[in-house]
Amino acid sequence: MVKLLLTNDDGIFSEGLKSLADELSKSFEVVIVAPDREQSASGHSLTLHRPLRIRKIRENWFAVDGTPTDCVNLAIMWLIKDSPPDFIISGINFGLNLGNDVTYSGTVSATFEGSLNNIPSIAFSQEVGEEISFGYSAKIARRIILAVAEIGNIPSDMILNINIPLGKVRGIKWTKLGKRRYLQSVIEKKDPYGKSYFWIAGVPEWESEEGTDYKAISDNFVSITPLHLDLTDYRFLSDDIYGLKNLLENLELL
Repeated sequence: MVKLLLTNDDGIFSEGLKSLADELSKSFEVVIVAPDREQSASGHSLTLHRPLRIRKIRENWFAVDGTPTDCVNLAIMWLIKDSPPDFIISGINFGLNLGNDVTYSGTVSATFEGSLNNIPSIAFSQEVGEEISFGYSAKIARRIILAVAEIGNIPSDMILNINIPLGKVRGIKWTKLGKRRYLQSVIEKKDPYGKSYFWIAGVPEWESEEGTDYKAISDNFVSITPLHLDLTDYRFLSDDIYGLKNLLENLELL
């Protein structure tokens, strides 16, 4: 039976994780290793300067006082090192992870750690609103994972970032990352002693470009964006952008 390692960034007791675990257990062997509390926007953070603790909640459920990346690392390097998972599944996240947000997302970063350890990984995120149904999204997730698992010969560094819209979905679209910027993203306040403190917040403004994850979600399609961790800008290597390549190659170093 195909074995899945489940994690998230909303915490071990989140509704999205429970719904996903219940649904995937119908078709897969499932082990859950997740943070003991919310770790949203933790990015690809690995805890190195303090010890980590693992608490068994029940059979095949473990809580870690660390980040999603810690959870994946501890699971494959310690908890289930003698029987590693076939896939790492992260989510279902309470809220979308689109465009630039994937670099901040603890949900998506868990899949980065999977890829680095040569385990194909999939992140699932759910749009938030009155019609939210993690049960419905979990059924969609199970069908997608079953289809991927049946293919076989999946690249070990595969990362899929999957976002699910509210309500009845119209289908699935393969997408690229969208682009957004936050308006009024830093807010300054004063504490009772007159010292400044800051909130990082704001309203996202998206570019509604065809083929992006944001556009697919806006049109009520499930968005699947393939990601990879090679951040090399190959356009720069192949072209002499602004003459910078030639300038630096011929720079006389001290």
